[in-house]
Amino acid sequence: MRRRGIGSYRHWIGFQTILGKEILRFSRIWIQTILPSVITTTLYFVIFGRLIGERIGPMGGLDYLDFIVPGLILMGVITNSYSNVVSSFYSSKFSRYIEELLVSPTPNWVILAGYVAGGVARGLVVGLAVMLVAMVFTDVQVHHLPVTLLIIGLTAVLFALGGFINAIYANSFDDISIVPTFVLTPLTYLGGVFYSIELLPDFWQGVSLLNPVLYMVNAFRYGLLGVSDIPIGIAFGIITLFVLALGAFSLHLLRRGVGIKT
Repeated sequence: MRRRGIGSYRHWIGFQTILGKEILRFSRIWIQTILPSVITTTLYFVIFGRLIGERIGPMGGLDYLDFIVPGLILMGVITNSYSNVVSSFYSSKFSRYIEELLVSPTPNWVILAGYVAGGVARGLVVGLAVMLVAMVFTDVQVHHLPVTLLIIGLTAVLFALGGFINAIYANSFDDISIVPTFVLTPLTYLGGVFYSIELLPDFWQGVSLLNPVLYMVNAFRYGLLGVSDIPIGIAFGIITLFVLALGAFSLHLLRRGVGIKT
C-alpha cells in the first residue's frame, strides 16, 4: 500500500509538472496564443453577426447572431486545444528533450494526460475569452449547464489528442500545419457553425452527418440555446467514441515510440 501511494504521488507530480509547463508556455506568450482568437472571433461577430446576419434573418428559430455564438466559441476551443499540443509536443521532439521524459519513471499515460490537459487548459481559456466577447454583442444564456461544460470539455480533449497524434507523425514544422489547414479548418467551417443542416438538400445533410464537428457544435448549441439539429444522446455517444479511440491510439503510438525512437 505504501509503495502504491508513493507511485501515485510521483505520477501526480509528473502530471503537475507537465501541465504547469504547458500552461506557463502559452500564458507567457498570450499575445500569440490567446489574443489572435479573440480578435478573429470579434471580426466574425461584427461581419457575420451584425452586417450579414441582419440580412440573413432568423436561423433555427433564433436570431442569426445568437445562432452562431456556440459555434464560434467552440471554434476557438478546437483550434487552440489542437494547436497547443501539436506545437508543444513536436517542439519537445525537435529539441530532443522528450527522450529524457520517456526514460524517466513517468508512465506513458501520465505524459499523454499532461500534454492533453495543457491543450484543454488553453482551449478553455480561449473559449472563456470568446464567450466574454460574445456577451458584448448578444445576451448569452446557458440553457443546460452540465451539457455545456461536458461538451466543451470533451471537445477540447478530443482535439488535444488529435494534436498529439499529428505531432507524433510530424517530421518537420511544416507537417504540423498540414492537418489544421486541410482537415481541421474544412471540418470546422462545414460543421454547422454558420448554418443549420436543415437548409441543405437531403443528400448533403447525409454527407454532413459524417462530420464529427457537426455533433460537437450542435450539442454545444443545445447546452447554450436549447436547440440542436442532432439528437443529444447520439452526439454524446459519437464524441465519447472518438475521444476513447484517439486516446487509445495515442497511448499505442507513445508505447511503441512511433516518430520518437530511432
